[in-house]
Amino acid sequence: MKPYDITRTHLQDSAADSVTNRAAEEAALESHLLALEEQYTTLSRIGADQAKLAELQLQQARTLVGLGRGEDAWPLARAAFDTFIEAEAFESAADCCDVLFRAEQPESLNALGQGIWLAVTYPIDVELSIELLSHVVDETPDDADGAAVAATTALFLADVRAEGSQRDNLTFFTSQLLADVARRHSEVQSQQAFDLWRDRLELREPDKFLVRLRNVVDVLVQDDWWFDRDALQGKLPVN
Repeated sequence: MKPYDITRTHLQDSAADSVTNRAAEEAALESHLLALEEQYTTLSRIGADQAKLAELQLQQARTLVGLGRGEDAWPLARAAFDTFIEAEAFESAADCCDVLFRAEQPESLNALGQGIWLAVTYPIDVELSIELLSHVVDETPDDADGAAVAATTALFLADVRAEGSQRDNLTFFTSQLLADVARRHSEVQSQQAFDLWRDRLELREPDKFLVRLRNVVDVLVQDDWWFDRDALQGKLPVN
């Protein structure tokens, strides 16, 4: 057999394997979704706790996103978000925002802004917080400052919220994220240039870059807030 035939056969086999694997993944997700729907129906019938039902809605929405059905996922995650906010379960509410963003619907950027506000305001899971901020990096044009602010905030949260090996891993990841942003933003290639870039964009002092993050969030949300920020901030402990 000629080398060309071997290569062609290999590519065909690889493509077939990929299709088979994807079909298996979709079948598993469909099965999981059916189980979640049945569980939700059963618990609804017996009047289960709203927080438990909201958690099942979130799991259904996440599964639907995995199936590429963002339009179906949206109302489930959105309803769960409202329940979690009412219960002051802010980490779960931020998790809903991540799913809503991944659903790729007209208000997905709005949802991302809401989730980032919750992630920075409350001491929720640091990995979820960094995930939300990394979406801003992905969505921001190369020459805009928003990605630098988001990546800096991610590094800051990794430093102050994580501990032990998790802190080491997350600070390494977010440092690399910030370095990548610097390269695409201003073609930064050296440590000296990186330091000057951080100084120029005022990325060293939390009091400054967190205020700028607030502006990024405002652009994402466009004043269409799904909860009363003032009321929630009023409940925060005063240091």
